[in-house]
Amino acid sequence: MALELIPIGTILAVLTNQVIKTAQAAKDVIFERESFKVLSKHLFDIESVLKELQLNELTDSPAVRLALESLEADVEKAHNLVEKYKKRSRFYLLIKCRHIVNEVQEVTRNIGRSLASVPLASTEVLSEISDQVNRLQNEMQRVELEASHSQLQIVDKLNQGLRDQKLDQGFANDMLEEIAKAVGVPVEPSEISKELASFRKEKEEASNRKERAEVLFLEQVIELLSEADAARDYEEVRKQYFQRLQVIERYDAGEDYISPLNPFVCPITMTVMVDPVSLCTGTTCERAAIEAWFDRGKRTDPETSEVLEDTSLRSNLPLRKSIQEWRELNHCLKIRCCREKLFSGEDASVDESLSQMQDLMRESSVNKDWISIGGLTDTIVSILGDFTQQICEEEDFSYLKTTRRRACKEQGPESSRILMVKALVNMELVDSNLELLGKEGIIPPLLDMVTSGNLQSKELSLSVLVKLSIVCANKELIAAAGGIPLVLQLMFSTHVRSIIIVKCSEILEKLSSDDDGIKFLVDENGEELDLEQIINNLLVLHQNINASHNVRRPALRALLRICKSEAGLVKTAVLKADGVSIVLPLLDDSDPEIRETAINLLFLFSHHEPEGVVDYLLKPKRLEALVGYLVNDDKSDVQMAAAGLLANLPKSELTLTMKLIDMDGLDAIIHILNSGTIEAKENALSALFRFTDPSNLESQRIVVKKGVYPLLVNFVRVGSVTAKARAAALIGTLSASTPMLTDVSKSTGCWCFQLSRVNLCSAHGGICSESTTFCLLKANALPDLVQLLHGRVHATAYEAIQTLTTLVAEGCRQRGANVLHEADAINPILDILNWGTDSLKEEALGLLEQVFMTKEMVEIYGSTTRLLLVGITGRNVHDDGSLGSKATRVLSLIERYSRSSTSLLPGLFG
Repeated sequence: MALELIPIGTILAVLTNQVIKTAQAAKDVIFERESFKVLSKHLFDIESVLKELQLNELTDSPAVRLALESLEADVEKAHNLVEKYKKRSRFYLLIKCRHIVNEVQEVTRNIGRSLASVPLASTEVLSEISDQVNRLQNEMQRVELEASHSQLQIVDKLNQGLRDQKLDQGFANDMLEEIAKAVGVPVEPSEISKELASFRKEKEEASNRKERAEVLFLEQVIELLSEADAARDYEEVRKQYFQRLQVIERYDAGEDYISPLNPFVCPITMTVMVDPVSLCTGTTCERAAIEAWFDRGKRTDPETSEVLEDTSLRSNLPLRKSIQEWRELNHCLKIRCCREKLFSGEDASVDESLSQMQDLMRESSVNKDWISIGGLTDTIVSILGDFTQQICEEEDFSYLKTTRRRACKEQGPESSRILMVKALVNMELVDSNLELLGKEGIIPPLLDMVTSGNLQSKELSLSVLVKLSIVCANKELIAAAGGIPLVLQLMFSTHVRSIIIVKCSEILEKLSSDDDGIKFLVDENGEELDLEQIINNLLVLHQNINASHNVRRPALRALLRICKSEAGLVKTAVLKADGVSIVLPLLDDSDPEIRETAINLLFLFSHHEPEGVVDYLLKPKRLEALVGYLVNDDKSDVQMAAAGLLANLPKSELTLTMKLIDMDGLDAIIHILNSGTIEAKENALSALFRFTDPSNLESQRIVVKKGVYPLLVNFVRVGSVTAKARAAALIGTLSASTPMLTDVSKSTGCWCFQLSRVNLCSAHGGICSESTTFCLLKANALPDLVQLLHGRVHATAYEAIQTLTTLVAEGCRQRGANVLHEADAINPILDILNWGTDSLKEEALGLLEQVFMTKEMVEIYGSTTRLLLVGITGRNVHDDGSLGSKATRVLSLIERYSRSSTSLLPGLFG
């Protein structure tokens, strides 16, 4: 059927359904959620416009049809875009994040442009909603979207690595881990294998689409990530090992090194190259060395001294591959020599062999597998016992055998125990291995070594306990074995080597991590330790100027987590241990982690003692540093704490407020409101109260001028419960100033003439605006505030009522009451008398008392309100409660204006 034959109402209905469908789908996209959420929000706004057009029976014309057709086409593109990225490979989505965000931005702007053409097609129909359409299309055409800073950092690092031809395994491991963590993929071979398989399908599909540049790029990324340990195919590793083994069989058993070929050596550094690049002359050099050569102004071939007309560099991949094969052959030779030394039976040779194997594993992670494939695991087991076999098989030598589960209570002489524990310290163990160790009974013997061993035994066993305490199950086992008092005793001892204190600090940090707080700070019987003493000792530790950062960092983090777990402990730290004065100087510490943890602690402490913080912050450079934390999106916890700290500081400190404005502190708060985490936004809203105090009009004007009002209205609409409540209250602080700022002078004289010339505020009776008088009506906040009343949530309803009360202040009571009536705000306020708490009902009655000072409101709502108030006054008439008193006052107003002289409560009103 031709488009021109379809009724205009049908076109609108179909378009509306398409908009709703696309908006809902965009809201459900997981990756680049914030960008798609912006698109979704605007589409839902368009839905309301289209429904309004249907109600107004939009006039049919070719221009209208053309405008709607254009809008439908752009919405269809948006829907296709959403579908395109809903089920793609997570690795692919991250790597293309910048491109995806640009696509979302472009389609949003295009929809805005199409929407702009609709009112131009039929202005007479759209006159009532033109303001809404103009605002919406203007926002959409100017929308600016960005991928997250952390994602862009990963992508930029990857792209730079590809440009620099960084194909080494270390870089591959780093990139794979960063990408996997960013998209929520566990860094485990099975999961990585699935994700890479999905990623390869993206390349195949790009190939089918004949997108050559995309294919080449994806091939490079896949090649790089496939080099990482977690992406390694074990069968391929095994095959490669035996290929290298066949080559080294021609070398004598005593040989452990193959000399490099001359082409492997860089003519500048005279060492074997890692990243060989070729010059135009054919000479090959180490990339970093030749780049430094050019940086020094040299333009000659370093080998032939020939002048170079072209200084471009080309990666010599064949030579690079040959050098890698040479290194792998040497690794195989060393593994063979390690086996001979292990079989020698001589302690010195065994130690040397173990040390060489550790070096091999550090040099290349593939050597862990080669050592296992080469059969050295069995030899190590025979020396160190079955216990070590368990660990080797489960983690570093995971491909060899099935783990045999045995308790490890027998450990042999101290020299053997030290050797075994040293091996555990150097192994990379995943959580499942660590939990297995705990189950097998390793913790009590380790604690014995801490108690009775020499310094080396103590250090090594504590190092293993640090690893074990990562796992929750092991924390419980350490506590049950009586390990916590021992760790604390060593940590706070004045006669213990610093390395022991460092390890104890790390254990305490791990014990309190993952929101465990004080859960494991118990003795072997499960009795809670003296927490006040622990907090005091942790604070005293930071007064020791000789304490190293390696001690203070974990100790401070442990203190933070302990205090977070129980509000009473914060009070203890502040009031009994003088925590504020101890932690404040840490803001000047040279270690950034200590400074950041100190900010988090001060946020907690400032709930109890904010005064001492202000004087410290007003000193040079310190407030500037605090503002720096507010704009640091990379550390969301620090940003949240810095905003919370500002929120807790006394609002009466006007000097602090104005200095913050001068130093862009207000801009930093607004930045958080736009891009921070939910918790950071909530704290930023609290911090904003100091800038919106009605007693400081200058500060209020600055806040509104910076565009905060629309942000507050948006928070009332879509924020968390806490954010909604705080935003509503902030609107109230601005609205409280409106009556004194409203210009009523122009409303005098001939009322009819003035009304036609100016648009007077229906609540304040003068000339109002969002920017000059902070009027909540002009800011379009009223509908969303009324909606909070319907939500039946105490916190948000309470703040909404307080803010709405500003509309019925003295001087504008009758107009304000009419505005509330027209906004249908009175009925949900009355409903609060049914469901609200006593404190909320008191607020509602306070507002109703102002409303019912006008006879018109009594006539409309009086009879309904009487029935609600009788129960309240009857319940409280004898207890002289404030709720009952307020209800009685409201009821007296209703009776005063009532057309009937009959009272429902004889005796109360005569």
